Amino acid sequence: MAKSTATERAGRPGRKPLLNAEHTAVLRAIVRERPRCSLDELTRELFRRTGVKVNPVTVRKALREAGIERLKPLRRAGERAAAQGSAPKRYGYTAAHRRADGASGMNTDLTDAEWALVADLFERDGKRGAPPRFERRHMVNACCYALRTGCAWRLLPKTFPPWQATYMSFKRWAAAGVFETMHDRLRQQWRDRMGRAPEPTAAIIDAQSTRSTAQGGNTGFDAGKKVKGRKRHLVVDTLGLLLAVTVTAASVQDRDAAAQVVAHACAKVPGLKKLYTDAAYGGQCAQTIEHTHGISVEVVRHPGNRSTGTWHDPQQPLWPAVVAKGFVVQAKRWVVERTHAWNERARRLMAHHDRSDWAPLAWVWLAEARILATRLAT
Repeated sequence: MAKSTATERAGRPGRKPLLNAEHTAVLRAIVRERPRCSLDELTRELFRRTGVKVNPVTVRKALREAGIERLKPLRRAGERAAAQGSAPKRYGYTAAHRRADGASGMNTDLTDAEWALVADLFERDGKRGAPPRFERRHMVNACCYALRTGCAWRLLPKTFPPWQATYMSFKRWAAAGVFETMHDRLRQQWRDRMGRAPEPTAAIIDAQSTRSTAQGGNTGFDAGKKVKGRKRHLVVDTLGLLLAVTVTAASVQDRDAAAQVVAHACAKVPGLKKLYTDAAYGGQCAQTIEHTHGISVEVVRHPGNRSTGTWHDPQQPLWPAVVAKGFVVQAKRWVVERTHAWNERARRLMAHHDRSDWAPLAWVWLAEARILATRLAT
């Protein structure tokens, strides 16, 4: 009796597998496009493309049966990845970086071509109020000088208007969002010159911790970077142009501050469809952004990340079998890192000298707008 029961069980067909050959082909395509995605992200992308909702364990089993394995770097210090190509091109200080002195005697002044792009944002119509005591262009030049040199308001050169009047104008323009409007106009013009659509559909998010000064304000300690100060959260397009920025204490985690800055970016650019992040925004943070704003989030990880590794398909012989170690240029992610470097050209942004929360935002918008004005006028 027991023998016949065992024979009946052995002859049963069993449960039909949830993933078939078509699903395996889709998994191969996903791995080819995003080789460093996590298992959970791979499962969600499979559900998005095929509508099949399975457990990540089932996906891992299907990958193993298809021969797709996860490569991770070894911990031995002597191992290095293969050469990443030719040496990068070096850029020196050329005549394009040398500006002529303006009316104030400083080379930070706006040129005539640059001022013509944004003059209407600062000039009054002349129909209401008393006439201005100081020319608006000189006021903006004084703000640009303070941004580039990082000097205190009281130490503005005498060739500029009095620092009290300059500071009050800067405060009014920041409260009215003039610097942000100035940047948005120039960003659309530059995208049009580059042959892009006026509004982007893909963006990149990242944060940068910078130290604070004795002025105080909302500060904290970033245990990861060992920096005491504040943290700038940026969302940029694929050209590195700013879309949204927020400033928090350095102790605030990237994933906790992502909701606010992404909401600002989506409100300004409703057509966003893709967001690239680093590993700090993965997991629950990426899922929350996708569900809240309806955009796809792709986490771009370093190939040496041992928590996720790199998916390797043996059917793709052109792929490297050795995981890179050390510095590696990450696709899409390097754009926002370049934007951080642009901001640090202005000494005012190398450290937080303002106690208020609105001034650091205004400085970032002015710095980015200043760069675009130079590009468009050249």
